[in-house]
Amino acid sequence: MQLPDLPITEVLPALLGALKSDGCAVLQAPPGAGKTTVVPLALLPTLETGKIIMLEPRRLAARAAAERLADTLGERIGQTVGYRIKGDTKIGPHTRIEVVTEGILTRMLQTDPMLDGVAAVIFDEFHERSLNADLGLALCWEARNAVRSDLIVLAMSATLDAQPLAEMLGAPIITSTGRAFPVETHWLDTPTSSTTRLEQATRDLVLRALNETQGGVLVFLPGEAEIRRLANLLGDLPASGHAVLPLYGALPFADQRRAIEPMTAARKIVLATSIAETSLTIQDIRVVVDCGLTRRSRFDPGKGMQSLVTERVSKAEAEQRKGRAGRVAHGWCYRLWTRGAEGALAEFAPPEIASGDLTDMALQLSIWGACEDDLAFVTPPSAGGLAAARELLRQLGALDENDHVTPHGKQIAQYPLHARLAHMLAHSGENGAGLAALLSERDPMRDAGADLMVRKRLLGRDGPATLRAEAKRLAKMAGPDKGLDWAEMAALAYPDRIGARRSGDAPRYLLSGGRGAQLDTQDALGSAEYIVATDLDGKGRDAKIRRAVQISESAIRGLYADRIDWHDTVHWSRRERKIVATRQERFGALVLTEKPLPDIPQDQVTNAVIEGIRALGLPRSKKADQLLHRANWLARADKSIPDLAEPALLASLEEWLAPFLVPAPRNADQITGFDITPALKMLLGPAAIQKLDTEVPTHITVPTGRKVAVDYSGDSPEIEIRLQELFGLDR
Repeated sequence: MQLPDLPITEVLPALLGALKSDGCAVLQAPPGAGKTTVVPLALLPTLETGKIIMLEPRRLAARAAAERLADTLGERIGQTVGYRIKGDTKIGPHTRIEVVTEGILTRMLQTDPMLDGVAAVIFDEFHERSLNADLGLALCWEARNAVRSDLIVLAMSATLDAQPLAEMLGAPIITSTGRAFPVETHWLDTPTSSTTRLEQATRDLVLRALNETQGGVLVFLPGEAEIRRLANLLGDLPASGHAVLPLYGALPFADQRRAIEPMTAARKIVLATSIAETSLTIQDIRVVVDCGLTRRSRFDPGKGMQSLVTERVSKAEAEQRKGRAGRVAHGWCYRLWTRGAEGALAEFAPPEIASGDLTDMALQLSIWGACEDDLAFVTPPSAGGLAAARELLRQLGALDENDHVTPHGKQIAQYPLHARLAHMLAHSGENGAGLAALLSERDPMRDAGADLMVRKRLLGRDGPATLRAEAKRLAKMAGPDKGLDWAEMAALAYPDRIGARRSGDAPRYLLSGGRGAQLDTQDALGSAEYIVATDLDGKGRDAKIRRAVQISESAIRGLYADRIDWHDTVHWSRRERKIVATRQERFGALVLTEKPLPDIPQDQVTNAVIEGIRALGLPRSKKADQLLHRANWLARADKSIPDLAEPALLASLEEWLAPFLVPAPRNADQITGFDITPALKMLLGPAAIQKLDTEVPTHITVPTGRKVAVDYSGDSPEIEIRLQELFGLDR
């Protein structure tokens, strides 16, 4: 077998030697060095038996890498080289190199921790630090240390701070310098105006690049929506000389292939997300236009919601993108930011394990029988994220109260779905396959309102082929139909996102998990009393509902009768400005039924009054104010006098005022008129009261015999008196 003459070949002897002696290594090689294409083929002859499993972060990259490897051998896919990705497998009886997406390795390890028949595992593009890659490496390393000391583990990366990973593995670092062609970098002279839309600014930069360069152009944008808008703006380019091609994850594979294959009839302009940063070789690209933004997934454990956030790229990502222009010849890179702004970029992108949804990781750790502290992670998983994940898994019945995996948890881990959707599929049977397929992918009807039922037609013969194929595949895994409708199935998957409409005109909902959410004011679903929100943006006080389905109260009761119970609640209502006492039938945070509570325990009334006083402020009367002013004036000189400043008094209401709240005031008017003077005197005590009467009297007697009140509210005591009344006063 003749290996391609690529830069990586220079370090192959050192790499293969390290793998033979140490059984593990970290390979650093820039884009275009050939690590994905050459290393598995070079490693294969050194193995007497067993397969090589190579992990790729994306389906398109996995399939493209497998095809490239097979083509190098002059074979068809499924012979020596095959692949396994979601919904598609091409493996033959003689396959020895399997290119797989990352989640597949985790399921392989859970099924067979010995990895019987596997000689080596290669983690390609490890710098992307996906959650599945970090988990897969941790489990793989645990298996190697416990039962498979002969297993070869290789992590390959283009841009990575390799030292922490190498230290964790105890592995040598092998570095290939590569032989990329030089790339000229151009920055903006001045920042783009805040009023200029991203797509317009990017279009201007693309037109400049087309005018100043030659060859194909690769434009990096944060997401599909920006790609579509820029494609529209570029629609006035001459069709005979230019081909504008999108490239993003949800695009059908045939369209993805068009973007990565060479084109001679026109100058290719590929509009891509970060999918094009690594792994893929996009033919005939000489120019990169980088908008400097990327979209990352962020999980908020407090809200229990995941959102996509648009952020600045890291320096490493910017270099990755730039490298795409120097693969075949001298290239150009145009950056939509100034040279000075580059210093503010982070060095590396944050790993997904620190900020992503850890539900599936928590389930896999429980099945593996380990906690996060038992395994080797380059970056420890977020403690808050794991706690939120385990709480959800307990709601789904996948973990017991001790966070041990249940039989149901083991069952749903077999499905290639998020735990929510796997739980739904297990309880709904094959009828849930279509909904599971729809919810596991990006929304194909973003402009159709939020109602999921509108999207049901996509599962018919005129719907996307990929969606129908995935639904069919999941239906084969599921059991017989359980007769549930879409609303009931959605509620099974999202027990914490069943929403009840709040009062008012705006379609705002309180979710059973305690968070707020809202529909667009014009959405047809906005009149529904109860909904299940299956897709939220996770932003703001009330998250925006992107997809939801209407559900009835009877359906909620039918599904969750064991979680609906009665609660007596006594609290201060800020809106009604009074104590409200009710008996509520609740599902989570949702109140299904409410009626007045007739007999209220005194301690609960007292607590509610104290809550009301803190909302309204201390009740103030002339007598109470006079006592407070006198005590606070004396406290300046006498430290034995208690602090009677309002913040201190409000903070300690339970200690000094609670015993005097019998009978308790029930509304704002009664609280405002309540006299706190007796409670203040009790707080001060007899000794302090005697001092006040002696040293800070309420009145003084003037020579005319009249008693005059003393005001202690200012910096010094004051009296109001006619001057003549002071004649004869000697002190």
